[in-house]
Amino acid sequence: MRAPSLLLLSFGLRASANDDLPADFIPFHLQNLTDLAKYAPETVMSEIAESPLSAIVAEVEMPGANTPIGLGAALPTVTAHGMGDSCFHKGFKSITAGIATKTGSYATCIPTGDNVISDSINGFLMNMDKSVDVFAAKIMADPKLAGGFNAIGFSQGNSLVRGYIHKYNNPPVNNWISVHGTVAGVAAIPNCFKQGKPLGLICKAVAELLGDIAYNKLSQHILFQADYFRDPMKVNKEGYLRNSQIAQWNNENPATINATYAANFGKLKSLAMVKAMQDTMVYPNEAEWWGQMADESYDTILTMKDTKWYKNDLFGLRTADEAGKIAFETTPGNHLQFTETELFGWVDKYVN
Repeated sequence: MRAPSLLLLSFGLRASANDDLPADFIPFHLQNLTDLAKYAPETVMSEIAESPLSAIVAEVEMPGANTPIGLGAALPTVTAHGMGDSCFHKGFKSITAGIATKTGSYATCIPTGDNVISDSINGFLMNMDKSVDVFAAKIMADPKLAGGFNAIGFSQGNSLVRGYIHKYNNPPVNNWISVHGTVAGVAAIPNCFKQGKPLGLICKAVAELLGDIAYNKLSQHILFQADYFRDPMKVNKEGYLRNSQIAQWNNENPATINATYAANFGKLKSLAMVKAMQDTMVYPNEAEWWGQMADESYDTILTMKDTKWYKNDLFGLRTADEAGKIAFETTPGNHLQFTETELFGWVDKYVN
């Protein structure tokens, strides 16, 4: 796989490599985006709809009425949507309803906002840890989920599922299906860069933060995408180890190891990881199978077993693999391109 250019990786604001920027410093385009989200959210919704970063699923056909696998006996299912999508969109409603039909049990999408506008915008402007906290609070408030549930995430929604498992997992996740997930972070946002097309506001705001200031505390506390951005050239530097939310979840900083993350991860019965073979959203797409770029390299992609979090079992991934809990699936096309047959096949195979 060919690595992205340095220009692609570092496009945007190059104001300072200093991790100690003023507390009130917000890059221009991000300030513009946050102001619009507050005063003109409909405008931001239009930008999201037009952005190549939006991972919005299409409507799916319902499985046949005679095909439920659980007949009401299966655990309920929680679904989590991708960047720019919403639990309130027709496509995601159809996926959740289809899963309920297939399992014969309750299924619900958990939003981080209370309507389509706030849910969509929060996928960008509510940071990853806070989004997980909101996700967890809504799960705990649903009495139908009190006995545990299965989780099916799509794209960025899998960061919510992963964070919930690490930080809470009560009620517990039984089986987790990750469809084209951002579980191991991303080393670039290549979908923002289209030949002959200017960047829209969403891409401009993201690009500003995925440069020298990605691991400033302010960046990590505003933009969801900055929280799982894993620049291979910076993963051994103090800013990343101290401030990055994905670094915390991976237990990459020896000074801040959280044993609860591994303990909760170990409670999973199974994880099914689905990789899109031609993915242009998650880079590298091996990250959808827990791989990532090698430290200090834009050229070498590590498989799951070659990563330091696997070798050192930093959050329980190796333990889960050695217990036979992890399964790997693929789809042949691009990000979130899957068929109803594939989707309900995964449900058939991994949800019980």
